[in-house]
Amino acid sequence: MNDVSLVQLIISIVLFFVMFFGIGFLLNMLLRMTWLMAIVYPVVVIFIIDEVRFLDYIFKPSMAFSALLDKIQALQLVDILILAGGFGGAIVAGFVMIALRKAGYRMF
Repeated sequence: MNDVSLVQLIISIVLFFVMFFGIGFLLNMLLRMTWLMAIVYPVVVIFIIDEVRFLDYIFKPSMAFSALLDKIQALQLVDILILAGGFGGAIVAGFVMIALRKAGYRMF
């Protein structure tokens, strides 16, 4: 598992889950868009794993997207599990918002 202990893996997954749950919860409170963080999460993942500047996607798209594809293919299982934990947090935040709205909380 590329030099990551099981404890580090579990803590990283929980950290990403909680972090993106919180971001999704706050975005929903501010913008009232339930699934915004789940939709934006793939873009966040691209910024996390990619080393190409954002403007290169506009001015040098073939180079930028091929580099992105290479980075995605080079992800280890540990990286995928950690990023999946963040996506899970974003999804759970959406379901929590729906449940809170059904329970009558109007601020959510």
